[in-house]
Amino acid sequence: MKTGLRQRQVQLQKLSPQQIQLMKLLQVPTVLLEQRIKEELEINPVLEEGEDQEMDEFSGEETEAAGESEESEDSMEENREIEDYVNDYMDVGEDGDSYKTQGEQGYVEEEERQAPMAVERSFHEYLDQQLGLMEFGAPEEIEIAKQIIGSIDDDGYLRREPVSIADDLLFTRNMNVEEDDILRVLKKIQRLDPPGVGARDLQECLLIQLNNLVEVSSGTGDDAALQLLHLAQRVVSRYFEAFSKKHYEKLQRSLGIGEDHLKSVIRLILKLNPKPSSAYVGDQSSVYAQYIIPDFVVYNRDGELELTLNARNAPDLRVSEYFKEMLRNYVERKRKHLLSRQEKEAAHFIKQKIEAARWFIDAIRQRHETMFKAMYAVLQLQKEYFLTGDEKKIRPMILQDISDLTGLDVSTVSRVANSKFVQTEYGTRRLKEFFSEAMQNSEGEEVSTLEVKQILTELIGSEQKRNPLSDDRLTQLLQEKGYNIARRTVAKYRDQLNIPKASLRKVI
Repeated sequence: MKTGLRQRQVQLQKLSPQQIQLMKLLQVPTVLLEQRIKEELEINPVLEEGEDQEMDEFSGEETEAAGESEESEDSMEENREIEDYVNDYMDVGEDGDSYKTQGEQGYVEEEERQAPMAVERSFHEYLDQQLGLMEFGAPEEIEIAKQIIGSIDDDGYLRREPVSIADDLLFTRNMNVEEDDILRVLKKIQRLDPPGVGARDLQECLLIQLNNLVEVSSGTGDDAALQLLHLAQRVVSRYFEAFSKKHYEKLQRSLGIGEDHLKSVIRLILKLNPKPSSAYVGDQSSVYAQYIIPDFVVYNRDGELELTLNARNAPDLRVSEYFKEMLRNYVERKRKHLLSRQEKEAAHFIKQKIEAARWFIDAIRQRHETMFKAMYAVLQLQKEYFLTGDEKKIRPMILQDISDLTGLDVSTVSRVANSKFVQTEYGTRRLKEFFSEAMQNSEGEEVSTLEVKQILTELIGSEQKRNPLSDDRLTQLLQEKGYNIARRTVAKYRDQLNIPKASLRKVI
């Protein structure tokens, strides 16, 4: 069998740098767009912010003249490329030199772009500070304690195994410690504030807090409160599985107590903090707040919907006049045969940076247009919701529907919908929350799965907590309302809504 080289012509699709840049920018939400623009301003000196910004840093520089020299064919070709670039791209009007990222109407009053700042101790710094008040038997215990604190997660739990912490100390600090040493120091860490910090699971977290309460109550003389705390300790330490599954009859038999007494124990346990870090309050007596900056704003003007793209945190961009003039000077010097090799390299560098700046400005413009076009299509399909705020009015809508309306690719629509928020008079919502599959009701009409989930939430919210609705009963009630739905679908929607099953929703 003979083998050999063969030629084959194939057609491949290759993304241009502009397309790649646009796809990346489409994924960036408005809250991070300003930071992305600042990064580009830092790496590209040709790109500048504002319309009348003076380039003082270049005012003292002068271009040295070079003697006339013979130019090779390659050099002449390079210079022709520079001159063509200047003629094609630089001799344009003001509209082509800059681009404002704000909407076409703009803002009546522009707000100053300010980022909120907070100077507070972090949760881990707070734990580190408390180490100075503790007593350790040996100096290496302090290093172990610091390693443990560094391994505590943002919820306040230590979810790393002691053997892994010992390995970290061996590799990072050349300390050979045993697992028992880690556990001994961990017991001390678990005495820190807030209560429950350093626990390895929820059960240990609750026990730590109960043990602290027992110590505090031991000297008060309140025997009834102390007895209740001891019962709570027994429930968490010995019958935690029955407690978590709400097997209240089994708990009553095991503890030998009545229903009222068990209710008091359960209320006590439920008052404990399952997330220790949430009890930490910073220096300014405030917790960290997460601010959402909407990407779109929808106004209801007497029944007429108005859509604007939120771009107030995005600065104006333009190509620097200084560098454009510098490139023109290089072309003029080339005509006079005064361009040195070093100046040629500088000219090519400026040309590349100008191209990159224009690509970036164009990508920002296309991002503006693409996002507006996609959101306008969403507004058309979900008009009833934006007018009324009734979630049951949200129509079935998938990415392909927006793609068909706008002519955009489905992947492009997905990038627009991801991590974006829209502000309405009924609150701020994630854009992807408007996308849902369709199902048919008993009348053959298509309804959104969001509508079914909303009714499911209402049914569970109004149930008797002593006798919560099972998935079978929920299925029956939904079918009575005209929704043809299976029990497994109800269970799936309930899980997506983070609603536990009936046995876990039961209270006494």
